[in-house]
Amino acid sequence: MAIALKPKQPAKGNVLLSYVLEAFLLKAGQPIPISHTHYWESLQIAKTFLEMGYCVDVIRFDNDIFIPQKDYAFFIETRWNLQRSASYLNKDCIKIFHADTAHLLFHNAAEAKRLLDLQQRRGITLIPRRYELPNKAIEYADCATVLGNEFTLSTYKYAQKPLYPIPISSPLVYPCPRDKDFEVCRKHFLWFSSGGLVHKGLDLLLDVFLQIPDYHLTICGPVNKEEDFVQAFYKELYQTPNIHTVGWVNIDSDQFREIINSCIGLVYPSCSEGQSGAVVTCLHAGLIPIVSYESGVDVHDFGVILRECSIAEIKDAIIKISHLPIAQLRQMAIKAWEYARANHTRDRFAKVYKETIHQIQKNHSQKTTLAVSNPVFK
Repeated sequence: MAIALKPKQPAKGNVLLSYVLEAFLLKAGQPIPISHTHYWESLQIAKTFLEMGYCVDVIRFDNDIFIPQKDYAFFIETRWNLQRSASYLNKDCIKIFHADTAHLLFHNAAEAKRLLDLQQRRGITLIPRRYELPNKAIEYADCATVLGNEFTLSTYKYAQKPLYPIPISSPLVYPCPRDKDFEVCRKHFLWFSSGGLVHKGLDLLLDVFLQIPDYHLTICGPVNKEEDFVQAFYKELYQTPNIHTVGWVNIDSDQFREIINSCIGLVYPSCSEGQSGAVVTCLHAGLIPIVSYESGVDVHDFGVILRECSIAEIKDAIIKISHLPIAQLRQMAIKAWEYARANHTRDRFAKVYKETIHQIQKNHSQKTTLAVSNPVFK
């Protein structure tokens, strides 16, 4: 299935986008889902090219039967279709890999290591939840737009292709946390994520909070969908006084607003991300981030970057944050909120993405001109 979109003005060419389709199939008046940023971002990518005067064909990233039948000025890829379709593309097509995860070889290896560490620590074997078949999109592309920080970029540098960082968007913003009661919530922390509980470090946090019973952890995520994890950690999840398992929560709900107002910070020791939408949502909420370098989000002077994600390192970071003076906690929370407002909104994504596409187009044109004038150019 391919969705064909046309610009308002006469078209000057075609673009092929391989991503998700849900936002393109909504009926009039239906809201774009906010459970993941890629629904809106895929729509915005298409809109960018429509505004530039291109027709846009959209296919799902896992469409394994679509064959390009026309010339394309751009092919935007997120997973596997580029390497499958490369031989059908016109030679002057600008091929862009839109990387919304770390390289999948790293991603898979990182989760496998977490599962192995858990096995050695607890004597249990759980199944991988975030495994994805690796692709060669970066190797077939001319360049890549990357959601992430220097960590994320580093997983693609082997291919020696130009990499353009793009800030992930956020579907919602929240009020400034200036008036929050930091004294009441200084020992309350949040783990907030989608699936892949070991991948996202929840097992580590359960072990940490068992050791610090005066500190509280609230868990928001699809815990009940991972039965083997629940079986292994049932006591910690449901029978430990300082651990509060809520489950999946809508970020636009009063329940979520109550939770973020009652917590001082987010603890997110994920082993691999592109750029974590969960972390960005919590920055918008003014939560002080204690996050892994591999979360793909930089926290500057308003949070803590976990370099090892060991139980000792996580525990020390939690205690350190909770003991800071009220004035400093307030300042860090406001800085987190300000950073999210300045860097991770839909308007910011749209602006940076459009500017990046124009830059890619300019760079590609210059490279082509140089190649024509210098036949030995490589």
